[in-house]
Amino acid sequence: MNDETALKGAALPQSIDETLGLLSSAGYVADRALATVLYLALKMKRPLFLEGEAGVGKTEIAKVLSATLGRDLIRLQCYEGLDVSTAVYEWNYAAQMVEIRMAEAAGETDRGELAQDIFSERFLIERPVLKAMRPHLSGPPVFLIDELDRADEAFEAFLLEVLSDSQVTIPEIGTIRAPEPPIVIITTNRTREIHDALKRRCLYHWVDYPDAERELTIVRTKVPGVNERLSGEVVAFVQRLRKEYELFKQPGVAETIDWATALTELDQLALNPEMVSDTLGTLLKYQDDIERIQGSEAKKIVDELKKEIVAGM
Repeated sequence: MNDETALKGAALPQSIDETLGLLSSAGYVADRALATVLYLALKMKRPLFLEGEAGVGKTEIAKVLSATLGRDLIRLQCYEGLDVSTAVYEWNYAAQMVEIRMAEAAGETDRGELAQDIFSERFLIERPVLKAMRPHLSGPPVFLIDELDRADEAFEAFLLEVLSDSQVTIPEIGTIRAPEPPIVIITTNRTREIHDALKRRCLYHWVDYPDAERELTIVRTKVPGVNERLSGEVVAFVQRLRKEYELFKQPGVAETIDWATALTELDQLALNPEMVSDTLGTLLKYQDDIERIQGSEAKKIVDELKKEIVAGM
């Protein structure tokens, strides 16, 4: 094996089952529908648009692909006011000024030549979008555009060229095209609607909360050493919250994992109402939700779960 081959990332999965195995090898418990759309996105070299509530594992998919395929992960974290200079590129103005001063001191007065020089790629500061268009030794990188719904609609319009043609245009230089399309994962928590023009350029998948069986598998995978009874009760408690209570923010899988981890650190072997009330801050993130569940409501849920366990024996 030569050095160049050694630097290459792993081969892409060649079937849905291989995709499931790839995710599973990194501890990501996916359903077949997600594995199918991910396999197609990789096979068709299309961006994958993942929508769903916060904490259901959308961002983790990009991280898992980067780790299992041996590809660089380039992350663009979106926020209100995100612009081209932050997301794509900007000029190194300090270095440009130094170059201008040096040219003046040397008596170089050809303005056209100087302008062409200072607006060359050696003065370019690359941001995530431009980095994703560059060749990488390990192969096309995983390009994560995270929480796109937090960015402004104008930024969506800019992304259309990137998603359609894997290229970005810099007025002073021209068009820079990726030698191979990056593996693009776009996530949104649906705080606002994303324009259809962008969605049409992607394959789409809604990442939902897992059912009890899959969530239990996730918890036992992600929290080594968790007590079997405790993990079952934690998942049953969280599932009941999602189904029977209209909370301001339902707990995601990430919060379920955090809660199971916290209870394990506290050496708990099963749920009890007092400990549930004391640790709700790891599961729920709004005070109104915590106040609604802690105390008598937490005791009611725990007592009902224990009755169901006894009845099922």
